[in-house]
Amino acid sequence: MAITDWPKEDRPRERLLDHGAASLTDAELLAIFLRVGMKGKSAVDLARELINHFGGLNRLFTASRTEFASVPGMGLAKYAQLQAVLEMARRTLSESMKERDAFSNPAVVRDYLRLKLSGYAHEVFFALWLDVRHRLLAAEEMFRGTLSQTSVYPREVVKRALTLNAAAVVFAHNHPSGMAEPSSADESLTRTLTQALALVEVKVLDHFIVAGQGQPLSFAEHGLL
Repeated sequence: MAITDWPKEDRPRERLLDHGAASLTDAELLAIFLRVGMKGKSAVDLARELINHFGGLNRLFTASRTEFASVPGMGLAKYAQLQAVLEMARRTLSESMKERDAFSNPAVVRDYLRLKLSGYAHEVFFALWLDVRHRLLAAEEMFRGTLSQTSVYPREVVKRALTLNAAAVVFAHNHPSGMAEPSSADESLTRTLTQALALVEVKVLDHFIVAGQGQPLSFAEHGLL
């Protein structure tokens, strides 16, 4: 049955308008994005199949264009639309951090980092450089590959802090394995960077590990800073 044949109170778009986006399931939200289904499948049916196929929204959103377009009913046009939506979400969160103290709403920082880093198949070391009022100056990928004290160069990090005249920084990196537990190398690297930046009066506020669909792990909250 097509969604247009459903009772009005059950249709995802109408429910969103009446009760807000948070009232919808993942499949219903995705169905609004898809707009139409396929022969014999409503947009909600197709959305459920997509989520099951990829194992969740996060994996769907981070799928390569080849993976996405290989699913019947999808294609490069729909992939481009999805990537545009995700980039708008990232930019909205980035603007929010530029306008006010980034840590006045910690969820914004976490959401931004999850959207930014969860899709990489390799490790990426990221920095959010902040001014004295903890507003965002720059969000930058600093290094990539297997992270260790030999692949993340403290001198380069300090140079970038001085160039931006930053007063504070939030570090983040991803674990493509999906495990958010910090390694001894992660902890050692964080201590080294904290000590190096302290010499130029730049405070490390936190270091997050982004892994899978869960909330990024905070070093500060776990007493690792």
